[in-house]
Amino acid sequence: MIEPRQPIYQWGQKVCVEADILNDGSYPGHEPEALLVAAGTEGEIVQVGYHEEAKIPVYLVEFPGGYVIGCFEEELSSDHKTEQVAGLL
Repeated sequence: MIEPRQPIYQWGQKVCVEADILNDGSYPGHEPEALLVAAGTEGEIVQVGYHEEAKIPVYLVEFPGGYVIGCFEEELSSDHKTEQVAGLL
């Protein structure tokens, strides 16, 4: 069994999106492929969950304008990641 990967970002943390986020058709009220959030936009993590099959963290990030969008770690950046250091006594 694959163990879930620990998240590197935490609830309430400020993060920036690395690339433009376009509507994949799942965001209501906007045309498919419409720009929802531009690259470099700062948002705040409002929930941390897991993708069940891949066992990787998924972050719900609230961006300006009230957009709340699920993002993977590779889509985000921050100056303050939570690093896990193994083997320290």
